[in-house]
Amino acid sequence: MNKMNILSIKIENERAYMISLAEKYGYTSEVVLKISQELDKLIHQYQNELLKKTK
Repeated sequence: MNKMNILSIKIENERAYMISLAEKYGYTSEVVLKISQELDKLIHQYQNELLKKTK
């Protein structure tokens, strides 16, 4: 598996986890905001990898 595939799977898993926590604790809860930040970092990493491939 390449790095893009791994990041894509991590993003999907993190997103699903964030949604389940949001449904349980509310969309503005501290735990959901923390997971959202981690998800943003993963998406940023994915975008950087994508840019590398298009150069």
